Amino acid sequence: MVSIFVTISYSPPKITIHYVAPGISANSSAMASYPLRPFWNLRLEDSALWNQMQHAWDRQHNPILRGNTTGMMRMNSEAKLLSETEEECLSDCMAKCSVPRVHGLDSYPDQMKAFIRSMHCREYPLLINQPSLCRKNSSSFILDSPMLIMAIKSQVGNFENRQAIRETWGRSGLVRGESTKKGGLVRTVFLLGRQDSSTGPHPDLKNLLELENQKYQDILQWDFRDTFFNLTLKDLLFWHWLEQYCPHAIFVFKGDDDVFVRTGALLDYLHMQWEEHILWRAYTNETHMNLFVGEVINNAMPNREPSTKYYIPDSFYQGVYPPYAGGGGVVYSGSLALRLKKVSERVRLFPIDDVYLGMCLYRLGLSPSHHPGFLTFDLPEADRSKPCAYKSVLLVHRRTPNEMLMLWKRLRNLPGHC
Repeated sequence: MVSIFVTISYSPPKITIHYVAPGISANSSAMASYPLRPFWNLRLEDSALWNQMQHAWDRQHNPILRGNTTGMMRMNSEAKLLSETEEECLSDCMAKCSVPRVHGLDSYPDQMKAFIRSMHCREYPLLINQPSLCRKNSSSFILDSPMLIMAIKSQVGNFENRQAIRETWGRSGLVRGESTKKGGLVRTVFLLGRQDSSTGPHPDLKNLLELENQKYQDILQWDFRDTFFNLTLKDLLFWHWLEQYCPHAIFVFKGDDDVFVRTGALLDYLHMQWEEHILWRAYTNETHMNLFVGEVINNAMPNREPSTKYYIPDSFYQGVYPPYAGGGGVVYSGSLALRLKKVSERVRLFPIDDVYLGMCLYRLGLSPSHHPGFLTFDLPEADRSKPCAYKSVLLVHRRTPNEMLMLWKRLRNLPGHC
């Protein structure tokens, strides 16, 4: 009975394959092989650090093992072994946390070593907050319900990117759809850590950032180093912020500050999804909206090339990745964001942020939906200068600040011209 229960509860959701990541395959050198077993089960490979830690958490949270004497003994044994590998808190981690003592840590690249040392830290103080972003006015405790919260991952020095977004697709306020003209309240926030001093000397931009925030009041900054492997923290901390300050947002867009979004067309799509959800809710007892949309990648393998920033050593993680949406930009429902926040408490941090989102979704028994309008790998080069090539595009990655401004002007009244 236990075996049957585990098999059912950890079986993968059925998905339609849209894109198979490149990699090593027994049949083809161009495509990655299909996994032989589900990503998420109790039989994860135990020879890698992340797998070992996640395996221990899975047993701790397994309801059957918690009610079984043998299971409890094994769970307590694993928990003891896990605690014996942990040391004192990092000086820059403000919450109660611990650092794993990893055999052979010095063999890892510097960015991976830094991640491992801080991967148990999940709470960091806010340096800049926007507690009134979803209130009707600064003195009122009555909440607005934005149609869309746009959470943009940025860095302290990317002033031009943020300004170009504010002047184009990321404007806060009432925004009209492109074809239906249905309006929606949009709120934009930029997610920042603090400058990473380990990459070299940088000008102190703190005063400039404070001036920028005084003018636009759209910066969220936390007290952690803003590195590539810490992008996952921005998702976790943003979900905490959303739950506290803007829990009634209907949809969330999460993206990078070098993407271009056709916001009006995106609002048209979201209105359609919301109306379908309302109709569905009238005939069922389902209140949750499980929308999670982007450019879906299936059967991706960890990058084992040490020279790339995506490098994941096989001693840290083994196995295929779950289905995930490219991190350039995704859209999901606000109610799903709050459930992702909750389930993330049972998923060990992973250094690739879009893969981590896929892990959390999979833990909920969900999978991302593919949308052909999300082009995180860009349009064909020959089409990038043709306005009508963007007619069915919702997001394209990547664009410079100047390119954003030019595109914004060229794509006005696009449906009428094409």
